[in-house]
Amino acid sequence: MKTKFFFLIAVLVLGIALTACGPSTITVQPQPPQRTITVTGAGLVTLTPDIAYIYIGVRSQDASASVATTDNNTKAQAAIDVIKAAGVADKDIQTTNFSIYPQQEYDNNGNMTGIIYVVENTVYVTVRDLTKLGDLLDASVRAGANSINSISFDVADKTAALSQARQAAVEDARKQADELTGATGVTIGDVLTISYYDSSAPVTIQGSRALMGGGDSVPVQAGSMQITTTVTIVYGIK
Repeated sequence: MKTKFFFLIAVLVLGIALTACGPSTITVQPQPPQRTITVTGAGLVTLTPDIAYIYIGVRSQDASASVATTDNNTKAQAAIDVIKAAGVADKDIQTTNFSIYPQQEYDNNGNMTGIIYVVENTVYVTVRDLTKLGDLLDASVRAGANSINSISFDVADKTAALSQARQAAVEDARKQADELTGATGVTIGDVLTISYYDSSAPVTIQGSRALMGGGDSVPVQAGSMQITTTVTIVYGIK
Protein backbone atom coordinates (compact mmCIF):
# COMPACT_ATOMS: atom_id res chain seq x y z
CA MET A 1 0.00 0.00 0.00
CA LYS A 2 2.82 2.35 0.89
CA THR A 3 4.53 1.56 -2.42
CA LYS A 4 1.45 2.47 -4.42
CA PHE A 5 1.19 5.76 -2.51
CA PHE A 6 4.75 6.76 -3.34
CA PHE A 7 4.24 5.76 -7.01
CA LEU A 8 1.18 8.03 -7.23
CA ILE A 9 3.12 10.96 -5.78
CA ALA A 10 5.95 10.38 -8.28
CA VAL A 11 3.50 10.41 -11.19
CA LEU A 12 1.96 13.67 -9.97
CA VAL A 13 5.40 15.31 -9.61
CA LEU A 14 6.41 14.16 -13.11
CA GLY A 15 3.20 15.59 -14.56
CA ILE A 16 3.80 18.93 -12.89
CA ALA A 17 7.40 18.98 -14.23
CA LEU A 18 6.27 18.21 -17.77
CA THR A 19 3.68 20.93 -17.59
CA ALA A 20 6.35 23.42 -16.47
CA CYS A 21 8.54 22.45 -19.44
CA GLY A 22 5.80 23.12 -22.01
CA PRO A 23 6.00 25.60 -24.93
CA SER A 24 7.20 29.12 -24.07
CA THR A 25 7.35 32.36 -26.06
CA ILE A 26 10.45 34.60 -26.24
CA THR A 27 9.82 38.12 -27.43
CA VAL A 28 12.69 39.84 -29.27
CA GLN A 29 12.48 43.57 -29.55
CA PRO A 30 13.19 44.72 -33.15
CA GLN A 31 16.37 46.75 -33.47
CA PRO A 32 16.19 50.10 -35.24
CA PRO A 33 17.89 50.10 -38.67
CA GLN A 34 21.53 51.17 -38.54
CA ARG A 35 22.19 54.59 -39.95
CA THR A 36 24.97 54.75 -42.52
CA ILE A 37 26.69 57.07 -44.95
CA THR A 38 28.19 55.89 -48.25
CA VAL A 39 30.99 57.78 -49.95
CA THR A 40 33.13 57.14 -53.04
CA GLY A 41 36.70 58.39 -53.21
CA ALA A 42 39.15 58.49 -56.11
CA GLY A 43 42.92 58.25 -56.27
CA LEU A 44 44.97 59.01 -59.38
CA VAL A 45 48.67 58.45 -60.06
CA THR A 46 50.46 59.56 -63.24
CA LEU A 47 53.30 57.38 -64.50
CA THR A 48 55.91 57.50 -67.23
CA PRO A 49 55.84 54.32 -69.36
CA ASP A 50 58.95 52.15 -69.29
CA ILE A 51 57.95 49.34 -71.66
CA ALA A 52 56.41 49.07 -75.12
CA TYR A 53 54.55 46.39 -77.06
CA ILE A 54 54.41 46.48 -80.84
CA TYR A 55 53.32 44.35 -83.80
CA ILE A 56 55.93 44.22 -86.57
CA GLY A 57 55.11 42.37 -89.77
CA VAL A 58 56.08 41.68 -93.35
CA ARG A 59 53.50 41.45 -96.15
CA SER A 60 54.57 40.02 -99.51
CA GLN A 61 52.59 39.30 -102.65
CA ASP A 62 53.25 37.68 -106.02
CA ALA A 63 51.50 35.75 -108.74
CA SER A 64 53.47 32.74 -107.53
CA ALA A 65 52.75 31.50 -104.00
CA SER A 66 56.26 30.09 -103.67
CA VAL A 67 57.90 33.36 -104.75
CA ALA A 68 55.75 35.35 -102.30
CA THR A 69 56.58 32.90 -99.50
CA THR A 70 60.32 32.99 -100.18
CA ASP A 71 60.34 36.78 -100.26
CA ASN A 72 58.37 36.96 -97.04
CA ASN A 73 60.56 34.45 -95.22
CA THR A 74 63.72 36.34 -96.18
CA LYS A 75 62.42 39.75 -95.08
CA ALA A 76 60.73 38.46 -91.93
CA GLN A 77 63.94 36.76 -90.78
CA ALA A 78 65.93 39.90 -91.54
CA ALA A 79 63.48 41.96 -89.46
CA ILE A 80 63.71 39.52 -86.56
CA ASP A 81 67.51 39.60 -86.75
CA VAL A 82 67.66 43.39 -86.40
CA ILE A 83 65.12 43.28 -83.57
CA LYS A 84 67.38 40.88 -81.69
CA ALA A 85 70.41 43.00 -82.55
CA ALA A 86 68.65 45.91 -80.82
CA GLY A 87 68.79 43.94 -77.57
CA VAL A 88 65.35 42.31 -77.56
CA ALA A 89 65.45 38.84 -75.99
CA ASP A 90 64.06 35.76 -77.72
CA LYS A 91 61.31 35.47 -75.09
CA ASP A 92 60.09 38.96 -76.05
CA ILE A 93 59.52 38.06 -79.72
CA GLN A 94 56.40 36.03 -80.44
CA THR A 95 54.91 35.10 -83.81
CA THR A 96 51.23 36.02 -83.77
CA ASN A 97 50.29 35.52 -87.42
CA PHE A 98 51.53 33.65 -90.45
CA SER A 99 49.12 33.35 -93.36
CA ILE A 100 49.04 32.65 -97.10
CA TYR A 101 45.92 33.40 -99.11
CA PRO A 102 44.92 34.10 -102.71
CA GLN A 103 43.60 37.52 -103.65
CA GLN A 104 41.70 38.27 -106.84
CA GLU A 105 42.69 41.32 -108.88
CA TYR A 106 40.35 43.38 -111.08
CA ASP A 107 40.72 46.07 -113.72
CA ASN A 108 38.94 49.42 -113.72
CA ASN A 109 35.91 47.82 -115.38
CA GLY A 110 35.49 45.26 -112.64
CA ASN A 111 36.80 42.35 -114.69
CA MET A 112 39.03 39.87 -112.88
CA THR A 113 42.53 39.99 -114.33
CA GLY A 114 44.18 37.31 -112.26
CA ILE A 115 45.04 36.01 -108.79
CA ILE A 116 47.98 36.94 -106.61
CA TYR A 117 49.12 35.26 -103.42
CA VAL A 118 49.58 37.25 -100.23
CA VAL A 119 51.87 36.08 -97.44
CA GLU A 120 51.89 37.78 -94.02
CA ASN A 121 54.15 37.17 -91.04
CA THR A 122 53.72 39.23 -87.86
CA VAL A 123 55.61 39.16 -84.57
CA TYR A 124 54.62 40.70 -81.25
CA VAL A 125 57.63 42.43 -79.73
CA THR A 126 58.17 43.59 -76.15
CA VAL A 127 60.67 46.46 -75.94
CA ARG A 128 62.02 47.00 -72.43
CA ASP A 129 64.46 49.79 -73.28
CA LEU A 130 62.47 52.65 -74.77
CA THR A 131 65.62 54.57 -75.70
CA LYS A 132 66.17 51.97 -78.44
CA LEU A 133 62.61 51.90 -79.77
CA GLY A 134 63.05 54.50 -82.51
CA ASP A 135 66.18 52.86 -83.90
CA LEU A 136 64.53 49.43 -83.68
CA LEU A 137 61.56 50.58 -85.76
CA ASP A 138 63.77 52.18 -88.38
CA ALA A 139 66.01 49.12 -88.62
CA SER A 140 62.96 46.83 -88.91
CA VAL A 141 61.58 48.83 -91.82
CA ARG A 142 64.94 48.87 -93.56
CA ALA A 143 65.13 45.08 -93.16
CA GLY A 144 61.79 44.63 -94.93
CA ALA A 145 59.03 45.13 -92.34
CA ASN A 146 56.14 47.01 -93.95
CA SER A 147 53.39 46.55 -91.38
CA ILE A 148 53.87 48.16 -87.96
CA ASN A 149 50.78 48.47 -85.81
CA SER A 150 49.49 49.26 -82.35
CA ILE A 151 52.45 50.52 -80.36
CA SER A 152 51.32 50.28 -76.72
CA PHE A 153 53.25 51.92 -73.89
CA ASP A 154 52.88 50.60 -70.37
CA VAL A 155 54.56 50.36 -66.97
CA ALA A 156 56.08 46.97 -66.22
CA ASP A 157 55.59 47.09 -62.44
CA LYS A 158 52.56 49.02 -61.17
CA THR A 159 52.64 47.66 -57.61
CA ALA A 160 53.81 50.83 -55.85
CA ALA A 161 51.61 53.08 -58.00
CA LEU A 162 48.51 50.98 -57.27
CA SER A 163 49.22 51.16 -53.55
CA GLN A 164 49.58 54.93 -53.76
CA ALA A 165 46.35 55.29 -55.74
CA ARG A 166 44.39 53.15 -53.26
CA GLN A 167 45.71 55.12 -50.30
CA ALA A 168 44.72 58.38 -51.98
CA ALA A 169 41.25 57.01 -52.76
CA VAL A 170 40.64 55.99 -49.13
CA GLU A 171 41.81 59.39 -47.89
CA ASP A 172 39.50 61.11 -50.37
CA ALA A 173 36.54 59.01 -49.22
CA ARG A 174 37.25 59.75 -45.55
CA LYS A 175 37.55 63.46 -46.26
CA GLN A 176 34.12 63.45 -47.91
CA ALA A 177 32.62 61.49 -45.03
CA ASP A 178 34.05 63.94 -42.48
CA GLU A 179 32.70 66.92 -44.41
CA LEU A 180 29.23 65.45 -44.79
CA THR A 181 28.85 64.26 -41.21
CA GLY A 182 30.20 67.55 -39.91
CA ALA A 183 27.73 69.52 -42.02
CA THR A 184 24.76 67.43 -40.87
CA GLY A 185 25.65 67.24 -37.19
CA VAL A 186 26.15 63.49 -36.93
CA THR A 187 29.17 61.50 -35.80
CA ILE A 188 31.01 59.13 -38.07
CA GLY A 189 31.37 55.58 -36.82
CA ASP A 190 33.06 52.37 -37.85
CA VAL A 191 33.73 51.25 -41.41
CA LEU A 192 31.08 48.69 -42.36
CA THR A 193 32.02 47.77 -45.92
CA ILE A 194 34.75 48.64 -48.45
CA SER A 195 34.87 47.96 -52.18
CA TYR A 196 37.37 49.24 -54.73
CA TYR A 197 38.24 49.15 -58.41
CA ASP A 198 41.63 49.71 -60.06
CA SER A 199 41.94 50.81 -63.67
CA SER A 200 44.82 51.61 -65.98
CA ALA A 201 45.02 51.67 -69.75
CA PRO A 202 48.23 51.47 -71.79
CA VAL A 203 48.89 54.36 -74.16
CA THR A 204 48.27 52.97 -77.65
CA ILE A 205 49.38 54.50 -80.94
CA GLN A 206 47.81 53.00 -84.04
CA GLY A 207 50.60 52.59 -86.54
CA SER A 208 50.24 52.63 -90.31
CA ARG A 209 50.83 49.94 -92.87
CA ALA A 210 53.56 50.21 -95.48
CA LEU A 211 55.95 52.32 -93.41
CA MET A 212 58.92 53.55 -95.39
CA GLY A 213 62.43 53.69 -94.02
CA GLY A 214 64.02 57.06 -93.60
CA GLY A 215 67.43 58.40 -92.89
CA ASP A 216 66.85 59.02 -89.19
CA SER A 217 65.53 57.11 -86.23
CA VAL A 218 61.74 57.02 -86.01
CA PRO A 219 60.66 59.69 -83.48
CA VAL A 220 58.59 58.05 -80.73
CA GLN A 221 57.20 59.69 -77.59
CA ALA A 222 55.92 57.46 -74.77
CA GLY A 223 53.97 60.26 -73.09
CA SER A 224 52.35 59.41 -69.75
CA MET A 225 49.65 57.09 -68.42
CA GLN A 226 47.39 57.16 -65.40
CA ILE A 227 46.33 54.63 -62.81
CA THR A 228 43.00 55.31 -61.12
CA THR A 229 41.47 53.65 -58.08
CA THR A 230 37.91 54.28 -56.91
CA VAL A 231 36.88 53.09 -53.46
CA THR A 232 33.37 53.00 -51.98
CA ILE A 233 33.16 52.95 -48.18
CA VAL A 234 30.07 52.58 -46.01
CA TYR A 235 30.44 54.15 -42.53
CA GLY A 236 28.09 53.84 -39.61
CA ILE A 237 26.87 57.15 -38.20
CA LYS A 238 25.50 58.10 -34.80
